[in-house]
Amino acid sequence: MAEAIGWGALAASALLLGALIAYHLSPSPGVIAAIMGLGAGLLIGSVSFELVDEALKTRTVAGVGLFVLVGAAAFTVGDWLINRAGGADRKDAEGKQAQGSALAIVLSSVLDGIPESFVLGLTVLQGQVSVSFLAAVLLSNLPEGMSSSSGLRTAGWSERRVMTMWAAVIVVSALAAGLGYAVLDPGHGLTGALTQAFAAGALLAMLATTMLPEAYEREGLWTGPLVVLGFAASLALSAV
Repeated sequence: MAEAIGWGALAASALLLGALIAYHLSPSPGVIAAIMGLGAGLLIGSVSFELVDEALKTRTVAGVGLFVLVGAAAFTVGDWLINRAGGADRKDAEGKQAQGSALAIVLSSVLDGIPESFVLGLTVLQGQVSVSFLAAVLLSNLPEGMSSSSGLRTAGWSERRVMTMWAAVIVVSALAAGLGYAVLDPGHGLTGALTQAFAAGALLAMLATTMLPEAYEREGLWTGPLVVLGFAASLALSAV
């Protein structure tokens, strides 16, 4: 379990790195969007090769499909509630977070990170952490930390306050990875396989509602090639 917790913390630490980059290097929105597009492609590949494909080895297509939909619905409901509570602009790089709620911003970041962390715990349980999925989470968390932190800096948040927020998210993500390792076993039927499908749906919904729109807003037609490049990289890493 300790190994799973460590990998969960490492993957989420990219959020903290993104915040440091935002406060000290001031990356352009175009750079952030490009990294976000690559990260989205990596995650799509990981959802396909690491989650859905693995779940189908022990469950039917109907069962996996159903839980993919349930996962997407669960994320959507959580996202809707957080948006209503003041977290709708949590990833805006231009400071719109000033109009929202600090607590909602934290909760939304936790919501985005929990499915990823659960899956990392599951991959450790299978024998070793998935290199492709770990890379996907790192490359998706980095621009999230950069974009959100850039907006929070513009909204007047101090660097210490932002770092404290991301540190809390890292702790929760690490615990979620440990929980995934402790209570789920994808190699023994029902719980693990359907949890993989559930996480796949939640991750796809997150990509569709947060990362892809943000990337397209800045990169336009270049978003497609960037996402495909990330997907191809995921395919290559899954073969390692």
